[in-house]
Amino acid sequence: MWKDKVIHLLLVGTASTSILIVLLIFLFLGKEAGSFIFEPGLKELFDRSWIPVSFVRERFGLLPLLSGSAVVTAIAMVTTVPISVLAAVYIAEVARPTEREILKPFIEILAGIPSVVLGFFGLIVLAPLIKELFGLSSGLNALTGGILLALMAVPTVVTISEDAIMSVPFSYKNASLALGASELQTIWKVTVPAALPGIIAAIMLGVGRVIGETMAVLMVTGNSALITLNPLSPVRTMTATIAAEMGEVPIGSVHYQALFCIGITLLIITFLLNVVARVVLNKYGMKK
Repeated sequence: MWKDKVIHLLLVGTASTSILIVLLIFLFLGKEAGSFIFEPGLKELFDRSWIPVSFVRERFGLLPLLSGSAVVTAIAMVTTVPISVLAAVYIAEVARPTEREILKPFIEILAGIPSVVLGFFGLIVLAPLIKELFGLSSGLNALTGGILLALMAVPTVVTISEDAIMSVPFSYKNASLALGASELQTIWKVTVPAALPGIIAAIMLGVGRVIGETMAVLMVTGNSALITLNPLSPVRTMTATIAAEMGEVPIGSVHYQALFCIGITLLIITFLLNVVARVVLNKYGMKK
């Protein structure tokens, strides 16, 4: 009996570790950014400009950075989701065993390519291509960053979605086929809906990968802190701002505190995405 209690406490403690780590991260970020609340004040974060170094007036508005992150993430996910889900369905339901053995390793290898290498690819190959295609003065813009991030998110979404589709019981498929449905109807009317919770989880992980990516977007998005929804305009994301400026900012300065405010904003956005995903999954489960 005492062994069961010890194991139970051990499992509870292990499961609670992640909660403790998240709380400690929030406390650390809050401690470093706390002084910003009083001087210059949270209202400064709603400014429309990010000009942390100025002889006239320093401005720490997050709106340009939020705008840039939103545009790049939207482009990446609009590109990633259909390609990844279709690829996962093909690998799990259509591809022959030989094709599956070839495709899966290549997709997994793509997931292991360092982001800085993909950044070089975007800088040397993708940016000039987009520049020529749209007749722009520079190919370093939100579209280039979004496409590059889509390449980085595809392996995650494909792998997890394919596992979710493969885990659907064969009895579901056999019952559908026995009732006269074609293989294509079975895939889209039975298999994919049954695997939807796993597919949604895969998409949310892909969104997390895109939002948290730093090096690639730092290299190919143009790094202009502008409020824009135009995919052909240069933008700057929140992660790129932290990476570009944290190494040179004086510790304890207002600029330093503003960068930690960006970090808190990123954590809040990630937390809200997870909450939304959980609500969607629970709602789908209730309907089921």
